[in-house]
Amino acid sequence: MLNYQKSALAVILGGGAGTRLHPLTASRSKPAVPIAGKYRLVDIPISNCINSNINRMFVLTQYNSASLNRHIKNTYNFSGFSKGFVDILAAEQTPDNSNWFQGTADAVRQSFKHIFNFEFEYILILSGDQLYQMDFEAMVSEHASSGADITLATIPVAGKEASDFGILKTDENHFVTSFIEKPSQDLLGDWTSDTGPAMKNIGKEYLASMGIYIFNRQLLIDLLLKVYPEDKDFGKDIIPKSIGTHKVYSYQYEGYWEDIGQISSFFEANLALTNELPPFNLYDNIHTIFTRPRMLPPAKISGTTLERTMIAEGSFINASRIENSVIGIRSRIGFGTTVVSSYLMGNDTFETLEQMESNLRNGIPRIGIGERCYIKHAIVDKNCRIGNDVRIVGGTGMAETDNALYTIKDDIVVVKKNAILPDGFVIQ
Repeated sequence: MLNYQKSALAVILGGGAGTRLHPLTASRSKPAVPIAGKYRLVDIPISNCINSNINRMFVLTQYNSASLNRHIKNTYNFSGFSKGFVDILAAEQTPDNSNWFQGTADAVRQSFKHIFNFEFEYILILSGDQLYQMDFEAMVSEHASSGADITLATIPVAGKEASDFGILKTDENHFVTSFIEKPSQDLLGDWTSDTGPAMKNIGKEYLASMGIYIFNRQLLIDLLLKVYPEDKDFGKDIIPKSIGTHKVYSYQYEGYWEDIGQISSFFEANLALTNELPPFNLYDNIHTIFTRPRMLPPAKISGTTLERTMIAEGSFINASRIENSVIGIRSRIGFGTTVVSSYLMGNDTFETLEQMESNLRNGIPRIGIGERCYIKHAIVDKNCRIGNDVRIVGGTGMAETDNALYTIKDDIVVVKKNAILPDGFVIQ
């Protein structure tokens, strides 16, 4: 039986510029974006590894990495009696290489001297910006028993989604025989797969790569340093070229998985957490989601009607009504305010009474949401100051725009981090 703590090591990719998630990525990397009111996206792959008994992890960072680095440093400290770690490998210029990371494969290649100081048989390559719960222990076990050189985690998708993914086909033993990157709709007819009765019944008959890979140790060294030393990316370069020359196995996953790549998918994934039976289960006794222990006091709520709403700790809520929304840590919402179908990320600090009085004398609203506001179909980033009688209403047909205070994208209003909206401000 495999000893996963010794045989497998994980590398989590910190992501690029994340332009499709702008403005949430204006000052932070995608894996550092707050989700569910109290976590960061990077907590998901790290928690999946810990729950799968894989406790040696490297996180490769480059773009806007300060908050991500700080979060990892303040969160993941294993016991002194454990050999587990979550180490940050930042892009670095060296005498041998003056380039920053050029892609996913290049990032791993440039980090070889740090990663391969450790003993392991299998290396797990993960994205830092996906929402899912997966047992990597089972995936590594199936990789080993199949005799594969490379294993891809795959997920059944419907035809309308298939053009957004790398689509593959397999033989009867689940080894990949062909691969196409983001095929156009007119090509999809030749790419259906036997995804099983349950998936076919709901129209999911295409196998998509999830961007989660297992490589045998020596093979990864050979591929990146000898066979394809100039190739930059796993999904676009290394994986397609390896099909036919190596044994590439498909590990089919049928649980919830969301690639948080754009504002609409990020918004919908967060609001889905408020469902009575959410697709992503934060309340699982086995698949715990770990994050920074902030030691905050309980939320305090007075006079508010709550409907399908999650409220994080440290919050002061005096709103009239909150519906279908996620309210982040240390949020403050004033009397008479209504929040509908929105994600408020909360605040990094509490504001003292003295600070409130000083700011009000200078015409600056208190941190949080003021009184008699109406907020619908919106994301309010951290540390915003929204005055009284402010109206923020997203919805179908809104013109896309981007200015110093807010962005409108995918019919969603995104109030930027640290924005100050004065009394009576209207976005609709």
